[in-house]
Amino acid sequence: AHKSRGTTSKSPEGLDGRYETPPASELQRLMWTKTGTSNHLDEVQPRIYIGDMYAAKDKRTLQAHHITHVLNAADGKFNVNTGQSFYRDTKITYHGVEAFDMPSFNLSPFFYPAANFIKKALSSPTGKVFVHCAMGLSRSSTLVLAYLMIHENMTLVDAIKAVSANRNISPNAGFLEQLRELDKQLHFQGSSRSCSANGRT
Repeated sequence: AHKSRGTTSKSPEGLDGRYETPPASELQRLMWTKTGTSNHLDEVQPRIYIGDMYAAKDKRTLQAHHITHVLNAADGKFNVNTGQSFYRDTKITYHGVEAFDMPSFNLSPFFYPAANFIKKALSSPTGKVFVHCAMGLSRSSTLVLAYLMIHENMTLVDAIKAVSANRNISPNAGFLEQLRELDKQLHFQGSSRSCSANGRT
């Protein structure tokens, strides 16, 4: 069960102290007030890095950071066209998600597969995963937030705070709504989080 996070007078459901998914405007404010950086690659959680296509194509930098897994959230011919073959001279394990950074794009079907890839990467004590899109702002951060919610038991609020402290992120408005839906699904279950087993590989 989740600890009480204080009551919010704004909504009736919040009165019993249970966690509730805040409106998108409040979540955006959380992201804007942070002092994260915007490097080509930032460690946002232990052994999880978010970054851009420049870092993705710089194998020397990835090897210097001992990256073992790459999750490309902008896979495909018209995006960041790397793929497993690009990394074939390294020991990097690759996973691609062909997503577009548009509010109308539904990224949610990729939440569990991407989260499971990250979890698998971190299951080895030396595993380090680099999640990137073109700029490392929207698609990649959305997938990392989903991972933290699905496998690290974080609420969307806590996940945003954790990542924003280390990197400036801005999931587009559509992705933010999809994350809010995920948050509601996960927290509607209360402590019966075993439901998140669907989609485990």
